Amino acid sequence: MASPALDSEKKRKNPRRGMYVLPSLFTAGNIAAGYYAITESIRGASGDPHAFNRASLAIGFAVMFDGLDGRVARMTDTSSDFGREFDSLADVITFGVAPSLLAFLWGVQAVLPSAYPAMQDRLHDLGIVICFLFLISGACRLARFNISVNPQPGNPGRPGRKYFVGMPIPAGAGVIAAVVHYELGSPIHDVWMSALWLTLIGFTGFLMVSNWRFWSGKELNFTEAQPVRGVLLLLVSLAMVIWFSQYALIIIAMVYLLSGVLARLAYSWGRRAAAK
Repeated sequence: MASPALDSEKKRKNPRRGMYVLPSLFTAGNIAAGYYAITESIRGASGDPHAFNRASLAIGFAVMFDGLDGRVARMTDTSSDFGREFDSLADVITFGVAPSLLAFLWGVQAVLPSAYPAMQDRLHDLGIVICFLFLISGACRLARFNISVNPQPGNPGRPGRKYFVGMPIPAGAGVIAAVVHYELGSPIHDVWMSALWLTLIGFTGFLMVSNWRFWSGKELNFTEAQPVRGVLLLLVSLAMVIWFSQYALIIIAMVYLLSGVLARLAYSWGRRAAAK
């Protein structure tokens, strides 16, 4: 007769089948948010600027869902090949297709006729290419992540710490969503601002396919006995986002983007100093 200890150990190692659905529900919420962002972006292009803001907020909620599905799968020990593939497909839709469409319709398509029609036509064509490259960069970043085993960035950080190699695609989509939300959905009408916007989109796409290190946050453990630091950071971040979302989200997005750039520059300067 099996002991109660052995039965509980088996249950812990073999969770119920229904538990495998739980992380997939968050992934489905991720896709739903991405689909909603796409439809709202199209509505915004039809003359409702508030729809652009709703699209950006939907992408922001999708980032939260994306963080929860993997964490829930690890906490419930329900990780699976299906879940990983489902999550990757969801990310391509929500953090690739949706933000690239939002970036084009909000920052390129909405530009008003200017005194430089030839430049505006070229900018329109360039916008299609750059927003598409953003999508491809995100898809390549996901593919590289899926096949990599313990990847190491080109500019190593502290020993024992884990880093993302290249900016994660949710963070790249978050940059676009944060800027749009900061403007409360009011689209870009100036041709020069549109050119600056495309520069940011192109650079964000480059960061996703680069081998630069970005903070992964994996050292934050909410399952330990006293997760004080992680809980405090989470609560402060949530409070800032809820009360000051227009400013908090763009600060978080830009600080994360610049963190990878500064880490790369610091590594290059350190190597040059050591060589001298």
